[in-house]
Amino acid sequence: MDQMFRKLVDHIEQVIQGKRDVIQLALVCLFSEGHLLIEDVPGVGKTSLAKAIARSVGGTWRRIQFTPDLLPSDVTGVSIWNRATNEFEFRPGGVFASVLLADEINRASPKTQSALLEAMEEGQVTVDGHTYRLGPPFMVIATQNPIELEGTYPLPEAQLDRFLMRIEIGYPDRDAEVGILEADRGHAAAGDLAPIIDEADLVEAGRLIGRVHVAEGLRDYIVAIADATRRHPALTLGASPRGALGLQRAARTWAAASGRDFVLPDDVKRLAVPVLAHRLVPNVEADLRGIDGGDVITELLGALPVPGATG
Repeated sequence: MDQMFRKLVDHIEQVIQGKRDVIQLALVCLFSEGHLLIEDVPGVGKTSLAKAIARSVGGTWRRIQFTPDLLPSDVTGVSIWNRATNEFEFRPGGVFASVLLADEINRASPKTQSALLEAMEEGQVTVDGHTYRLGPPFMVIATQNPIELEGTYPLPEAQLDRFLMRIEIGYPDRDAEVGILEADRGHAAAGDLAPIIDEADLVEAGRLIGRVHVAEGLRDYIVAIADATRRHPALTLGASPRGALGLQRAARTWAAASGRDFVLPDDVKRLAVPVLAHRLVPNVEADLRGIDGGDVITELLGALPVPGATG
């Protein structure tokens, strides 16, 4: 598992330079069988990262460019009358893939956004009373730009909660950006990457991750973090039980990727912000003071007692 993880990181780093930690977080989400929201300003590589992950995994991948006129049936599929057979025939939508890239998801209407809810939560799509299974594996990688908000539809809390992680890429440091300019002509493009793992590898990795031990004390620690967000004075909405489960699953994956069969407190602390912050809703006063979910999680990690690795 750890060798496969490092190999994938090196592979994707051909496209996204100077952001190894971001790539690692994205792959933790992939191996945790979760969905990923990449939120950042234009031009920092959101779509390139999503596409590089999709191209690195064998199987099918599709990209849907979310726009205001996109229909739910474009995502899930539609039943069409077939004159030759005299019956309705289902035409699958873009969601039928191992990895779905939902580009600029907040530009589609809430009705179209909600078409992804069942697929993300249940791994299935229901059209005209018929249910169609997705995967495994099945992963949604969505991107959105938090700056250009005109004509966009912010994702509701219920849909944000279905993303295991939200990450930001950020601007590269000076040396990395110089390297990007120097490698401009010979730089690998996401579309040029070849798959280096297949669906069977992901399924097997998921089986191994499920065996990673989480001590009782660490489970209590995860619950304590989630519970503290629900009582924090700066928040209107705290972390859900789905968020606590996601944090445990992501911590298991990070431990396995590090070559361990047990979770450490540092694994939980490393992943708490990307897994939990986007699920929190600051109140009006905190919003005016510029306090966000990440600030609250960081504060709680510094205040709550940390258990030993053995619990």
